[in-house]
Amino acid sequence: MKKQTLSLAALAVALALPGQAFAKAGDVQVKLLGTLVAPDGKIKDVKLDRIGLPAGTQTKADDNMVPTLAVEYFVADNISLETIAGVTQHDVDGRGALAGAGLVSDAKIVPATLTLKYHFGKEGGVQPYVGAGPSYFIFIDEKPGATAVALGATRQKMNDTFGVALQAGIDVPVNDKGLAVTFDAKRYILRPTARWFAGTTEVLRTKHRLDPWVLSAGVAFRF
Repeated sequence: MKKQTLSLAALAVALALPGQAFAKAGDVQVKLLGTLVAPDGKIKDVKLDRIGLPAGTQTKADDNMVPTLAVEYFVADNISLETIAGVTQHDVDGRGALAGAGLVSDAKIVPATLTLKYHFGKEGGVQPYVGAGPSYFIFIDEKPGATAVALGATRQKMNDTFGVALQAGIDVPVNDKGLAVTFDAKRYILRPTARWFAGTTEVLRTKHRLDPWVLSAGVAFRF
């Protein structure tokens, strides 16, 4: 997937030819998208271990497909700010020594993101872009997984986390009225902390490399 994002960025540069700007300051673009969220979730560090994790313990978060909405405002010709709206849900399972163990169940994430984007291309043609910006992942209603419950965990908590989003994509115009087909790839860099509790006692705390790929396709409307 990393190669795909780099290819998009390369295409954007290749198509940055002189020509009329395709978007003007004050334009708004709305995107309706189907999105694959593919996180990593590996343990980066064990901060607290009162249960004795087996050597070689590792974790992986599952993928999820969700609808998303992106809203974009052009602050200048070819330069825009974009935010997204959506909720994604994931389980975290054990790998290695804990292969198959259910550790986190139904963690819902609101990926609040704001990216600054630069758009390339000519009026009426393919319009690649690249972008980057801050993100803040809000975790909601996460629970200990089945294995964690069987081992005595009564509560599980993921901390809300700041991160960075890198972005590349292409808008392909369908007509001259602002309708386009759009493809977008984001890579987030995030390091949340997970905590498990037995009653009021914290028994395990781990730091994770979440780092999801967020791949989207859909339609865009510019007005």
